[in-house]
Amino acid sequence: MLVAVVAGEGGGGVLCPLRADGSPAGPAEPVDDLAAGVAVRERADRPRWVWASGATVYPALLRAGVRVERCHDVELTEALLLGHAGRWGEPRSLAAAWARLTGTPVPPDPPPRPAAPPGDGQGALFDAPSGPPGPGIEALIQVYADQLARIAVTAQPGRFRLLVAAESAGALIAVEMGTVGLPWRPDVHDAILTELLGEPSPVGGPPRRLAELGARIAEAFGLRQLHADSPAELLRAFARAGIDLPNTRAWVLRGVEHPAVPLVLEYKELYRIWTAHGWAWRDAWVRDGRFRPEYVPSGVVSGRWATRGGGALQIPKVIRRAVVADPGWRFVVADAGQLEPRVLAAVSGDARLAAAGGAGDLYAALARDAFGGDRGRAKLALLGAMYGQTGGAAVPALAVLRRHYPTAFGYVEAAARTGEAGGLVRSWLGRTCPPGGFVDPDAEDADSGFDPQSSRARAARSRGRFTRNFVIQGTAAEWASTLLATLRTALAGTDAELVFFQHDEVVVHCPAGQADAVARAVGDAGARASALLFGDTPVRFPLDLSVVDCYADAD
Repeated sequence: MLVAVVAGEGGGGVLCPLRADGSPAGPAEPVDDLAAGVAVRERADRPRWVWASGATVYPALLRAGVRVERCHDVELTEALLLGHAGRWGEPRSLAAAWARLTGTPVPPDPPPRPAAPPGDGQGALFDAPSGPPGPGIEALIQVYADQLARIAVTAQPGRFRLLVAAESAGALIAVEMGTVGLPWRPDVHDAILTELLGEPSPVGGPPRRLAELGARIAEAFGLRQLHADSPAELLRAFARAGIDLPNTRAWVLRGVEHPAVPLVLEYKELYRIWTAHGWAWRDAWVRDGRFRPEYVPSGVVSGRWATRGGGALQIPKVIRRAVVADPGWRFVVADAGQLEPRVLAAVSGDARLAAAGGAGDLYAALARDAFGGDRGRAKLALLGAMYGQTGGAAVPALAVLRRHYPTAFGYVEAAARTGEAGGLVRSWLGRTCPPGGFVDPDAEDADSGFDPQSSRARAARSRGRFTRNFVIQGTAAEWASTLLATLRTALAGTDAELVFFQHDEVVVHCPAGQADAVARAVGDAGARASALLFGDTPVRFPLDLSVVDCYADAD
């Protein structure tokens, strides 16, 4: 069953049952209390809810205690369909979709909201902005029916429907995880910061350890003062020491012999922790023992998730020591090892690579099969093929890969050649890469010494590397999202909580007595995701499972 829903002012809204083709199956029904109306339908029919955006509709329902099982997110689906049509980046809102359908001027999408930490205003964090009302229930219904028709004529409609379902489920999960939050011990966090950084400055400057390191760095350069967090000042200091550097990135500094280098590297690492996850971050983002970021499904063009503020996807391992399960609860942490190489084995149709993908360690199986037992060379070759690493030590390893696994090698090479020619490539389920990547030689001054042919070639190669990996990384993101959606369904009705998701890693918080059952559910969800995407494939997608009290202890 399908039910369209539009939120109105004052907590009300409109509901309308739909047929399978998206047409109305009955009259629209205004309700004064949208949460109560949705709750009644959810208990009675467990429908798939059709709404403009889960990010704006679902938070208010969840705060009212109403959890839904399924939805179709019109805005996320519109973005996928526009990309599939080669119109990636056009406005995707319901208002824009309705305008395109009716031939009226297309309004731009509203600007992204600024990052807002949780706090007293958290209740309204995701609410729709004030202003004129958006399109009503009739527009939503017609746009949904139009989307169904457009999905039906995609190259692989069955796969695309799975992509839309996983994307829409991800919108629900993102709101739920942001509401539940990741368990966080502020006292442990404070102890970690004091251990690493020393005491915080009473006047708001760098903590003691950073101040000491800054003084030692200046001394190593023979200077009275130096702002070690300033790349420009560091570059000038190295230049005065006779060392010209292109930048102050860690990999560049590691190749330099100077007494300041180890101090600068330590300073950079600690400075990043202080600014990204220090005391100010903790005070802003941790409330009531929970870190509650705002997750953004498909915030990256490949389909990977992002977050809006809070740095949830870049928590250093040392800071993860503050992520501690509640008393009597445990974390079940699942990490999909070697995910992207296994995806290549599954999607390319290379039988020999697929057979290697059936092993627990794909690289070791590859080494035994074609690289004389050298696991390092096997890994170098496979990663080089997926990421476009075509020089240096990768050259002979790639030659072995091309000779023994020509179908897999040809799969990523074809994606690269398509990208170099300016074409679009798609993931397994149909997500389309964005366009771009070329320099227009006519836009350059011919007398400036600019070589349009050389610049165009570099841009083409760069885009080829992007599209080469897009077809793999995008599919890996789809596998992970499908696992997440399947796992959410399996955990429904239990006390277990999905609390964290990062690319190919899932964290579930559950009572200790349920940990073994949750671990089995995670493993089953991985197998289900593999079957949904790839059918009967010999490629295995094993999950490394850990049951721990502290997130940092996960293997």
